[in-house]
Amino acid sequence: MTSGPARTLAQALVGLLLAAVSGSVLAQGDAKRGEYLANAGGCVGCHTEEKKDAVRFAGGRALQTPFGTFYGPNITPHPEAGIGRWSEADFVRAMRQGVRPDGANYFPAFPYPSYTRVSDADLRDLWAYLRSLAPSPQASRPHDLGFAYRWRLPVTAWKWLYFTPGPFTADPKASAAVNRGAYLVQALGHCGECHTPRSALGGPKRDRSLAGGKGPEGKTVPNLTPTRLKGSSDKDLKDLLTTGLKPDGDVPAKAMAEVIENTTSKLSPEDLSAVIAYLRSLPPLPEEPK
Repeated sequence: MTSGPARTLAQALVGLLLAAVSGSVLAQGDAKRGEYLANAGGCVGCHTEEKKDAVRFAGGRALQTPFGTFYGPNITPHPEAGIGRWSEADFVRAMRQGVRPDGANYFPAFPYPSYTRVSDADLRDLWAYLRSLAPSPQASRPHDLGFAYRWRLPVTAWKWLYFTPGPFTADPKASAAVNRGAYLVQALGHCGECHTPRSALGGPKRDRSLAGGKGPEGKTVPNLTPTRLKGSSDKDLKDLLTTGLKPDGDVPAKAMAEVIENTTSKLSPEDLSAVIAYLRSLPPLPEEPK
């Protein structure tokens, strides 16, 4: 029969083991919730080819910029073509620091300057969702960039100028809804990546955040501050972001129509209201000069 001290030690060890197992279970991501987050993050828009029979998240989508054409990579769990050999730590480092598993920089066409703000819990659930996808053997297409922009080492200097890593910080003076909307816009939705004007080096003009101008493909994108939104009711904005229809019956440009189809129309009513509440809380900025 086990003595008192030995029994106590055994019970303690069992307790530690159960705690470790429980913690491991708790650390597992929720793939279903991760699917919602992937929709909120618009992942399919960059990681799926623009063709009828395209395999979702298998890469190949082109993004034309002044620096050349970037192609979204395969992010399915295929061990060679996709990210099947990545660890969760590799995924977090890519999202938070813009660094590949081999240590090289990602080009900021991958919106890690926004994704760096995504919470630990959301990253865990996103990772669980990506791991649940069917592996696709489709090889990622190499970027087609101008000679001066092909090198990843100079991205370190770009990061020094324009990239501030770190999690989202809530505004203690703002409501819960406004803070939720800020998180969706600034982090997951990365709206500023298209709706904030950029310098000649491709860096965002921080004092003109969400003020519109030319998007990454050279097309005009609207000002999202109250300067432009004040003429629309909340219902108008909700209808636009769920159905793609403006009050006058017009429809948005193709790029935004895709964002509506794949992203904003899939947000919960609470999250959609939060996004609108946050945009209305922004300081009104004048339209970007043409």
